[in-house]
Parts: sequence; C-alpha cells; structure tokens
Amino acid sequence: MADSSLSDKGSSGVSRRRFMARTGFILGAAALSGHATAAQARSVGTAAVIGNGQHVPVLVIGTGYGGSVAALRLARAGIHVHMVEMGMSWDTPGSDGKIFANTTKPDGRSYWLRTKTKQPLSNFLGFPIDKSIPRYTGILDAEDFSGITVYQGRGVGGGSLVNGGMAVTPKRENFGAVLPSVNADEMYATYYPRANAGLGVATVDPAWFDSAACYQYARVGRKQAQRSGFPFVFVPDVYDWDYMEQEAAGTVPKSALDGEILYGNNYGKKSLQKTYLAQIAATGNVTISPLHKVTSVTPAPAGGYTVVIDQLQTDGSTAATKTVTADKVFFAAGSVGTSKLLTQLKATGALPGLNDEIGKGWGDNGNVMCGRANHLWDPTGAVQSSIPCGGIDNWNAGGAFAEVAPLPTGIETFASFYLSITKNPNRAQFSWNAATGKVDLNWQTSWKQPSIDMAKSIFDKINAKEGTIYRTDLFGVYKIWGDHLTYHPLGGAVLDRATDNYGRLHGYSGLYVIDGSLIPGNTSVNPFVTITALAERNIEKIIATDL
Repeated sequence: MADSSLSDKGSSGVSRRRFMARTGFILGAAALSGHATAAQARSVGTAAVIGNGQHVPVLVIGTGYGGSVAALRLARAGIHVHMVEMGMSWDTPGSDGKIFANTTKPDGRSYWLRTKTKQPLSNFLGFPIDKSIPRYTGILDAEDFSGITVYQGRGVGGGSLVNGGMAVTPKRENFGAVLPSVNADEMYATYYPRANAGLGVATVDPAWFDSAACYQYARVGRKQAQRSGFPFVFVPDVYDWDYMEQEAAGTVPKSALDGEILYGNNYGKKSLQKTYLAQIAATGNVTISPLHKVTSVTPAPAGGYTVVIDQLQTDGSTAATKTVTADKVFFAAGSVGTSKLLTQLKATGALPGLNDEIGKGWGDNGNVMCGRANHLWDPTGAVQSSIPCGGIDNWNAGGAFAEVAPLPTGIETFASFYLSITKNPNRAQFSWNAATGKVDLNWQTSWKQPSIDMAKSIFDKINAKEGTIYRTDLFGVYKIWGDHLTYHPLGGAVLDRATDNYGRLHGYSGLYVIDGSLIPGNTSVNPFVTITALAERNIEKIIATDL
C-alpha cells in the first residue's frame, strides 16, 4: 500500500477487515458508521459564526481536504483555529428526511446557485436530462469558465461531499512528475500512510465483488479490458464496504445502491464529515462558520492580516459583511477558489507582493469521459453501485488511467461508462479581468484533444476487440467525448513556485496555501489522497518551524 494503492485481483486475497487492520485504517465505530452521518455533521457544523471585529490566531479559508488537515493538526498542537466555508454545513434533513438529494431527483440542494441542473451527462437516449430547480446554495458547483466547466463541492467537507471517494495513491514511479520538489521517500513512508489512515481508505472485498449484482457493470469492464490486454486494477475507496454489503442484503437504508453520489451520499461514504472533521470537533479548539465567503486579505497595520468576509444567505445574497483579523491565514478553498482569490488580491493591490507564479500551472488532471455501447449479451445491470471500485491502467503505454464508472439510471443500459485521467500536458492561467471585476481562466476546449487521444489508446482497442461502438447520446447530439469538464482541478498556486516548498506564500509571512492549488495540474490518479498527504507533510513542517 505504501508504494501504490492500485492492486490487481490476484494480489488482494485478505478480507476487508484484516486489510484495514493491517494498514492501520481503523477510525473507530463512530467514524465508520453510515448511520452517524447527520449527527456527526451537526457536531462539526453548528459552532458559533465568526463575529465582526473578531481576532483569531489562525484563519483557515475552506473546509476541504487541505483545510481540514491543517485545522486538525493545528488544533491538536493547542492552537485555536477558525474555519470559514462558503457552502452550507449540511447537517439538516430536507422534507424527504435526508440531508442530501438523490442523483436521479435533483432539487435545490443539488446545485450551487443555479436555476437549472448542469449534469456531466447532459443527454440520455437522445433526450436532454437537465431540469429546472430552485436557486439555492446547493452542494455541487458547476462553475463555467472559458472552454471548461469545473465541478466542485460546496459545503463543510468540500469536495469530499460530492466525489466518488476513489482514494488512490499514485504509483511511486509516477510521483516525480506529480510533485518534483517533494521528497518521495518521506511521502511514501510517512505522509501517504497517514493520509490513508486519516481518510479511512479500504478496498472492496474481491470475493464479494465477483458475486455482487451491483458490480456487474465493473465486471463487464474488467472482462473487456483484460481481453484487450489491459490490466484491470481494484481501486481503494472511502466508502464503508461493510455498509454496502448490508445495502445489498436489504438490511440498511440504501445509499450507493440508490445511486447517491453526485449530490452527496446520505449513509455509507466516509466524507470528511466522518473523518478529519469529526476529529476536529473532538478537539474543542476549532470553530467553523458556514456560508461565509472571504473577499479580501490585506496586511493589518499592527501585524497579521485583515480579512473581509461576506456572510451569505441561501439565495446567494449577502446578509452581512464582516472584518476580522488573523495572525496567520491558510488558503484552502480548493484549486479554483484559492487561485481566484490570490489572483484577485495580487491584481487589485491587496497583496501586491505575491509573485508572478500566482494563477499559473492550472490543469484538469486530464479528465475526459466516454461511454461504449455493449452487445445484448453483455448487460451491465439495472442496479449499479454509484461507488466505482476499479479501473483500467494504460498510463505507461498510452498515458491514460480509466475508472470503470457507473451509470446508475435504474434501468439496463447495455453501456459501459468511463472517466479517464490522462497525461495531458496543457496548463492554463487565471487572470484578473478589471472590466468585469472577475477572474478568468484561459483554458481552451481544444486542449482536451491529448486527453481524448490518450483515452482512445484504451477504448479504440476494446471496441475493435469486442465489435462495439462509442455511445453518442450522453454529452449532446452525436458527441462521443465528455471533453467539457473536470472533476479534478489542480494548480494555480504551485508548490515551490508561487510558494516555498511547504506552501508559504512568497512575499508575506504568515500566509499559506494548503490545498490542491499547490499541485501542478496532474496527479496521474484521483487527487484527493495526494492533496491530503501533501497537507500532512506541509502542516507538520509549519507547526514545527513557524508556530
């Protein structure tokens, strides 16, 4: 596990509980219990909001992976931390008795300040599937830039609320291209294991996988990959696999087997609410202000920083504007949030001493989607677990790793669906647009072509072997490739460029970046384990030397 989180079928013969015990992934019953979702969210999200004029020793902007790691380690070091989060706390059930909306029944909870859904699959069987919804501070932000839509989680827990939970450690031989200034020996000996333990990572039981009806789609993906000579690998996840087995047995409320993924998962997924944030709450040293958006950070006359924060209402309007001071500020608003804010602060003169690397090195982790139409003798199953657990590895030969992803429609589709991560070299830059008062990103749709070519190194060969074709009805009319989006934004405040080698922003003492904006555009796999491990590394150094 230290060298790679990708394991093939033959190498995973231990039971899931023994696997978790062996690798240290035991968080305790409360942290792993799917039934504890609402209670644990409430324990994190109901702290008193930050007050106008308040002084805090440390302010963390964002509650995703990097911010949660920083807050936990600072709190355990005896430092009081205040976290501000633009999204909601997600601790109150809706009229249906659940906190999160179902993927097939989107409502106001589903999207951040949209009046119509913007699903990654816009069409199905020739029909558009987006629908009107009430405008609300919902959980998924589909943020549109020139040439690309970036999907981001909004709420206490950040992206952990809306991702598929695929918790992958990059292969050791690929790490040098991911973070060239970071000591790989330290990452694989200390920080990746620490991150995996903190996140509660585990792998599906291969024996159960082979018999579970909900993974028929993944078994078809495995069979077809192997027949074309590609290795199929099991991928670790932060889902509670025991809970999923109970879902399949009908003894607990369904979650992954009810298609929950895109707009949150009510029971089985170990989001940050159940792991790092639950541990944060136990320290008593952290307070969290949801629905608070930082708009300015400037040096304070007496030292530290003056921070301006808008308190939002659920329609997106501003209820109040507050000014607080902080001795130290950690930017953890995600690749897009942190990069936009720093770009604005530099360009408008709030932090003019930031260097010229701010906003640069942004990438989409090479994301591209596609679907394939299978033969009638290869059904993929009407009931599909929304949690992917395997993929096709052609990184070394073709520059692509493809998740075998679900299509949890509730009907038999005879289709295989994939999200590919590719070695796309293209990088974009954020810039301040004074005319509009907004930050732009100069990504071009044509920059996705390398990703398509790399994904084709897998799927052209499978189609040729199986005598199948690409689906053309998922992303528009006669459109094969989902080349309009990313789930994995990375970069914009790159480590050892915009910051020093531990995330300290050049030009200002006491300002830090500790999220995915540090990683220059690609991790070769799903990025959140690397974001978490890098944050564990950086905050350890910062506490030891700066605090």
